[in-house]
Amino acid sequence: MTRVTHAQLVAALLMVPVLVERAQAHHGAGRYDTSKKVELEGRLTRLDFVNPHSYVYFDVVGADGKVVAMKCEMRSATTLRRSGWSPDMFVRGAAIKVKGSPHRDDPTACTVDTLTLGDKPTLERYQQLSDAKSVDRTKRPFRLPNGKPNLAGEWAQEQHVLASPPGGRVGLVPISQAAAIRAGKLPMPNGPRGWFPPPVTLTAAGRTAQEALRKRSTSEDPRLTCQITSILFDWVFDGAINRITQSATAIKMEYGAGLTRTVHMNLTAHPAKIAPSRGGHSIGRWDGDTLVVDTVGFLPGSIAGTLPHSDQLHIVERFTLNQATLELTRGIVVEDPVYFMDKYVDSDSVLPADAPFRVEACRELAPEYQQTGRK
Repeated sequence: MTRVTHAQLVAALLMVPVLVERAQAHHGAGRYDTSKKVELEGRLTRLDFVNPHSYVYFDVVGADGKVVAMKCEMRSATTLRRSGWSPDMFVRGAAIKVKGSPHRDDPTACTVDTLTLGDKPTLERYQQLSDAKSVDRTKRPFRLPNGKPNLAGEWAQEQHVLASPPGGRVGLVPISQAAAIRAGKLPMPNGPRGWFPPPVTLTAAGRTAQEALRKRSTSEDPRLTCQITSILFDWVFDGAINRITQSATAIKMEYGAGLTRTVHMNLTAHPAKIAPSRGGHSIGRWDGDTLVVDTVGFLPGSIAGTLPHSDQLHIVERFTLNQATLELTRGIVVEDPVYFMDKYVDSDSVLPADAPFRVEACRELAPEYQQTGRK
């Protein structure tokens, strides 16, 4: 192990620039100073393979003999598992090398850019391992016996990896486009679809609500307390794996983030009284081969980040399945007469999932969000 004094380790965590990327910022990487980097070596002590981020723990022994217990953040358990990573890779006592960015306030925390375990090859943060599963979509029927498109099954947004065009910025891109983007044959996208809300003009009340979201305590932030943010954001963010079950009277949408929605196909109108919730109340109908879902009855909150919505939020989703690619695209139109002066219009898409559906464990472990201290 690298032997440094505690003071030297703290100093090392405050030096040398590295890459800053938009997707990291959206994950809350503002906790980490991505203009600096750190290189550490030690012995692995444990792993938290959880969402919204996994954490690897290891001890670094200083030249003075004192042990510095480090904790460094990786991607979510969902995305790691889809990429072929597993907890079995992290053996307690193994030698570990980490390169990453230091935490702004906690000198014993960092975010992982590269990771070396024992004598294994070094892993990049977004690396796809050889045992990541592929999906045979030829065996999936496009229609159910009743003639309706077959939406049942497990779905996830295509995995994203780091790439950049020649001379361009680095960012997250769909894995199927990465080679073409690196070769300069495709332009760099603005980011994963559905992760960043489109521009919306807010009313005065909306601007006040947005400022309140910016100032809210961590205990009120859904992303930092392992709660659902919205039916829009959590369908695709971070590559969550979701599941749809389908019948003539109801379509159930289970989010890997922990929300279950029921789309009532046997109702033509919402009930007069709805208990407000983050998921709202959904009714659906078929428009040809397109599933149209109308949802109201929301608790006030945020659609994504600091974009607020009131209890008058009204969301219409149009789900269309591509028969050739089996891509399930969702067109989105959102109205909120209290907070929005115009409509929120967006789209996203998912594909048959490359890993089984599961509601992943969620545990927010960022140092500043631990109310009772880290053990």
